[in-house]
Amino acid sequence: MKVAFGCDHAGWKLKDDIFKYLLENRISVSDYGTHSSESVDYPDYAERVCRDIIDAQADMGILICGTGLGMAIAANKFKGIRAVTVCDEFSAEMARAHNDANVITFGSRVIGPGLACKILDRFLNTSYEKGRHQHRLNKIAGFESGAEKSII
Repeated sequence: MKVAFGCDHAGWKLKDDIFKYLLENRISVSDYGTHSSESVDYPDYAERVCRDIIDAQADMGILICGTGLGMAIAANKFKGIRAVTVCDEFSAEMARAHNDANVITFGSRVIGPGLACKILDRFLNTSYEKGRHQHRLNKIAGFESGAEKSII
């Protein structure tokens, strides 16, 4: 598995802790920064991580900002990206199993490194179940292309 990893200035300390976890678990990582508390624009880092996934240079993405929310919003603007902000292990598992999420976002002001690593472990080690969930993802893909309209 290869993971693309990025953060803004609010997330760089948490990124370091998660980065160590990834290396300890022999997960290949592309680190796109940032590496300090100097203010940067989080959408730039979301774009870099998402383009790696879209271009099949990475299987999954991890993004960190202060709340995780801005990164998720930015990441979800890219076709084929299903980014989720997660604060518990069950949600991480369901995001993968039912929604085939391919980017996880964390809020460094919301959770600490211990919990973030547990959540990430569940996210990375859960497989997409396909089956009854696939037609819903197909609808979402249709929304992205403009071909699908809701029946409601």
